[in-house]
Amino acid sequence: MKARRFDQINVLPFIDIMLVLLVVVLTTASFVAKGTIPVDLPKASGAKASVKKMKTIVIKSDGEIYFQDKKSSLKELKTILLKLDPKKDAILIKSDAKSRFQNFVSVIDLLKAKGFDKISIETVNPK
Repeated sequence: MKARRFDQINVLPFIDIMLVLLVVVLTTASFVAKGTIPVDLPKASGAKASVKKMKTIVIKSDGEIYFQDKKSSLKELKTILLKLDPKKDAILIKSDAKSRFQNFVSVIDLLKAKGFDKISIETVNPK
């Protein structure tokens, strides 16, 4: 019996795998929405854009805090959070990369004290 010569590579399975990977990448890819308040977000390789509607807290580099695009102090933010439902409302924090870490910790501490568990932090992908 004569051995069959191996002249060509069957690329169809490779193409099938690549098409499946392409579909997975395209369905999981997302875009980061830009806010109206200019904030230089920190970079993280696992950054993903959020799809559902969240209440937004922005911490600027100079320490100014905004809730839903309205400037507020930490005391005013405390009053605003009392009106929200911690079980239903999700919070998105956009903190400037150059802001003091204490400002960020103060906001997180306030959210946890009010019982908020659905807290996300927005970052940008460095790519």
